[in-house]
Amino acid sequence: EGMEGLSVGSVLLTGCDGGLGLGLLKGLLEQPNPPRHLFAACLDPQGKVGRALAWRGQEGVSSGMDVTDPNSIKAAVRKVREKVGSAGLNLLVNNTSTTRRSTLATETAENMSLVYTTNTIGPLQTSQAFLPLLKEAAEAEGQREMSCSRAAIINISSILGSIEVAEAWEERQDICYRCSKAALNMLTKCLALEYGSSGILCVSVDPGHVTPPLEQGMGPVTVEESVQGVLHLLAQLSATSNGTFWDWRGQRLPW
Repeated sequence: EGMEGLSVGSVLLTGCDGGLGLGLLKGLLEQPNPPRHLFAACLDPQGKVGRALAWRGQEGVSSGMDVTDPNSIKAAVRKVREKVGSAGLNLLVNNTSTTRRSTLATETAENMSLVYTTNTIGPLQTSQAFLPLLKEAAEAEGQREMSCSRAAIINISSILGSIEVAEAWEERQDICYRCSKAALNMLTKCLALEYGSSGILCVSVDPGHVTPPLEQGMGPVTVEESVQGVLHLLAQLSATSNGTFWDWRGQRLPW
């Protein structure tokens, strides 16, 4: 794959307000061949995101989008369609995520419902709304193999959602977060089964950068390291990766 990086015409990235989302945004802008259209969906479009886009003088649009609000998502779809036209949207990265610290003893219905609404229902609603634009991208100009450059939905998940690995139980139980990410992984599989035949690639990715960090050596040291790993992985994904779960190192993870 060499140094050409991830080359993709249009990207919509949710949850750009800080941390990994902002890191991914900057990482995309710094690719040798950055996206022609980069849509940064965040709650505060005037904040850091606007500054990051302005700094690069990029064809980037930051837009206020709340993934828990269908009307807000529809407005974002209209904005994207205005810019990309019939070329469609190549890459949707569902990165918006929230958590509440909890243990089994302290977990509540309110936590569960709040975290699930953002982490699982948010990506579902966003994927549903952008499907027509993703399909257009998949069908555009006699597209080749499945890839993130053609049409893809990337769900930013977590190793904490892996039922088999059940990572870091001693460090943080966070039941609401684990359950929401396990459910997000099932959503990835469902999207892959349904949209794969339309040429849309659907994959779950663990960026390894959980806050607060787990013990030494488990994940990347910095957001930048995580971002580089994730973008390198996205450039590699193909049809054989549809409906699978990977980490920032490019290693396949068990569900």
